[in-house]
Amino acid sequence: MSDITAREPSTVFEFEQHTVRGAFNAAFFRVMDPYIERNLRRHKQRVFAGLPSEVVEIGPGVGANLRYLPAGGTLVAVEPNRSMRGPLRDAAQRVGVRLDLRERMAEQTGLPDGSADCVISSLVLCSVQDPAAVLAEVRRILRPGGTFRFLEHVAGADGTATRAAQRILRRPWAWTFEGCSCERDLEGAIRSAGFESVSIERYRIRTPFVPFNTHIAGIARA
Repeated sequence: MSDITAREPSTVFEFEQHTVRGAFNAAFFRVMDPYIERNLRRHKQRVFAGLPSEVVEIGPGVGANLRYLPAGGTLVAVEPNRSMRGPLRDAAQRVGVRLDLRERMAEQTGLPDGSADCVISSLVLCSVQDPAAVLAEVRRILRPGGTFRFLEHVAGADGTATRAAQRILRRPWAWTFEGCSCERDLEGAIRSAGFESVSIERYRIRTPFVPFNTHIAGIARA
């Protein structure tokens, strides 16, 4: 990945680190990794199959997706939450992946135009400040023909018990998980983001965390 940085957009996005919730979320996702991985593994194996040797990941957290990178590969990690960085470095070292850590927001990665063959995300677009800006940034840094590979939890269908639970729990959910929204139409956002092609699978997992049960996974090509 080139060290040349792109021109910054006029809108500035800032991440406000919360001391308690930041540390809580880092610990939560480390502890819950086996459980989340068990629920999402089949979909991750499909979407992340054949990743190239260098991958950009927005919001890699504590490194849940490092296991899908080839050994000896490089992860360009765009991660603003400093509580995640120590566990992420440790996880990268364990699996033999080189870590290029960028302490940036997903809306403004600072990476050059057309510099990435692949960008990945999982359980990230729910919590970014501006999903449309993030998707525009992903398109900007992807080379023509490059892929954006994603797994995200989304709003349930109107009239369902899941959707009702998401409405009821949205505020405590967002507070606990640092702005995470369980009500976003991320499928619509991705389909309207201007990618050349988009393939999306909808699926459901069954967990006690009801707002988290409705998901999408797919690949968008620049």
